[in-house]
Formats: sequence, C-alpha cells, structure tokens
Amino acid sequence: MSGAAKGAKTILPGATIGILGGGQLGRMMANAGSAMGYRFVALDPTPDAPAGQVARQLVAAYDDREAAGELAKQADVITYEFENVDAGVAAMLMERSYVPQGSELLYTTQHRLREKRAIEAAGVKVAPYAEVRSADELREAAGRFGLPCVLKTATGGYDGKGQWVIRDEAEIGEAFETLSRAGTELVVEQFVRFAKELSVIAARSPQGEIRTFPAAENIHVDNILHLSIVPARIDESLQREAERLAFRIAEGLGVVGLIAVELFLTADGELFVNELAPRPHNSGHYTMEACRTSQFEQHVRAVCGLPLGETSLLTPVVMVNVLGEHAAPLLDRIAMKDEAAERLGVAPKIHLYGKHEAKAKRKMGHVNVLAADVEQALEWIAETKIWRV
Repeated sequence: MSGAAKGAKTILPGATIGILGGGQLGRMMANAGSAMGYRFVALDPTPDAPAGQVARQLVAAYDDREAAGELAKQADVITYEFENVDAGVAAMLMERSYVPQGSELLYTTQHRLREKRAIEAAGVKVAPYAEVRSADELREAAGRFGLPCVLKTATGGYDGKGQWVIRDEAEIGEAFETLSRAGTELVVEQFVRFAKELSVIAARSPQGEIRTFPAAENIHVDNILHLSIVPARIDESLQREAERLAFRIAEGLGVVGLIAVELFLTADGELFVNELAPRPHNSGHYTMEACRTSQFEQHVRAVCGLPLGETSLLTPVVMVNVLGEHAAPLLDRIAMKDEAAERLGVAPKIHLYGKHEAKAKRKMGHVNVLAADVEQALEWIAETKIWRV
C-alpha cells in the first residue's frame, strides 16, 4: 500500500467512534460498527435522532463548539455522516481528536466550483460549466452551452434543491434572481443528455488502500433517488470504467473513508462526473445484503485504519427508497404473507430509519430486493403498488 497518511492510526474494536450527524447514515454506520465491537456517540440537534436510537447522542447544533469538544472527549476517532457539517468545527476537532477524513475534503465537496476543479485535477471529466456573477453572465453562458442548462448554487442544496433547469431564455433573469438569494456563488452547467445515471462508491484507508463497489444504475423521481439497480444494465467495459474513475478520484483527492461518485452516461458511451459525496450514500445501501462487505462496514474499516473488506456482489439487487408517502402502505404489507415475493423468487429486506414523522418526500427507509435477476426485483416493486402512492 502506498500513500499512507501522516499520523494514520489503527483504531481497534472496543474504541468509541464519534459521528458528526445523527441521521440514517449514522444509524446504519453504528449498526455495522457495533457488530464489529465498536461503540458510538453521535452529535445531532434532533432529539432521539435515528443514530441516537442505537448509539449515545449529544443533542446540539452542528456548529456548537462546546458540544463538539465534548464529542472529542468521548470519541477515539471522529467521522461525519453528511457533508454539510461545519468545516470549521471539523478543523477544530482535528486539533482535539483524531479525524482521519480531515477537513480539506469537506471544504472541497461543500462547494460545487471547488469540487469540479478538484475532479478535473484528478484527470476526470465533468460537464462544461462556468461561474456566473450576473444575469448577463448567465445569459452569455447559456448562449455558449445551449438550452436547457442548469443553474446551481455553489453551496447547499440536495435532492434537487438549490438548482434551476433553464429551458427558455425568458427564465434567465428569474432563475438568477431566485438562486442569488442563497447568498453564495452560482454555477451554470451544460445540460448533459444522459442515457443513464450511475454511481460508484469508493473507499480509501489512511494507509492508501482503495476498493470500489460495483456500479449502480440510478433512477430518480422528482429529483429524489427512487431505485438503484445492481448490476447496472450497461456493458461490462463501462462498469469497469466507472469504477476506474471513482478509484482515480479517491486517490487524487486523498480520500479517507467513502466517496460516492455520481456519473452521467451519455448515449455515445461517455462518462461525466456529476457530483461527489464524501460519506456513505443512498445509492450504496444495496451493499448491505448484496455485497461481501457493506458500505457502512467499509467506512468504519477505513476511518479506523483496518484492512478494507472485499466488495464483490453476492446477488443481483434493486434498492428502492421508502418515502413518507410509502411508509404506511409498507407497514401494512410487512404484516401480510408476501405471495408476490414467493412467486417471483425475490427476498425483500426492509430497513426503516426510526424517523418520527412520515412527511411526503422524506426518506423514511429503503428496501433491498434480492433476486436472481434485477428484472424480477423490478417486477416485485411494480406489483406492490406502494411506490404509486
């Protein structure tokens, strides 16, 4: 292994892992790490947060430095479960505790312009883009890129928030004025007419070991991930190339832990990186039953400096998200004999996150549908009718 990080440590089971963030990713990380013998403490402002139901929880704001200091006292190593953690708090924690992921990757991936430049520096393509500071600059860029194009805030935004697909010149002024209210830089991207959306989760340890998970084919509905299909329905050579690009990004950015690399595949076989997420990712939930090592175990292994786990696929799988509007129908279905699953030969594995309020479009859980073939899993999902609610 090359490229070992300075000051890299091995944190053995029995130690306590601190998590900045107490949502579902922290919950699933704690479940995986607890099975290995680690203890967990999470910092999150929501009482009885999903991670707080399976680990100790400090109830405080993410930018509460006193609470972050308490997290440092209680934990032997600190990680984060979402990238909008205050980078200043992460930097402070580096002085008081062991934060193998550091704050530099957070700083990079919290800002779309910095992220795109880092991806390009790693030798990987992104869609053509430009920073725009006025409606006139946006108009000029839209003329170069053509319509539609996508205007995004440089910071914040997820599940389609903080962006505007501009389809007509008449929208330019309103789009610029609306997104400018966020008070951050704006970036406009050429609209990539993709055939498929893909993602690859890569892991890198402080010692420089890198492993990638099989590429997932992702389908979004209303800008929220609906399905992750694995193996992706693409040529094997494209799967290998997607994994190679994720490997290169993990190496080039000096990642520790996980990095999710979201990609667009065009009709002529080109791959462009869309976005990065330096953490476990919704599109990696399929790994929980379908791979030899889950993304959550792999993240724990990486931040604790253990050898990384083997990532090969054990079974085809389709991960389907459970949003607030799907929660009640799914609970009703759990109590019934699943004749469709028996007939189709699939095994649905249900994961619910313990969130207290089932709001529409809010991620409440997911189901990993294991099958001999992904088409059988997709048929089960269609037959349940839960996702038509």
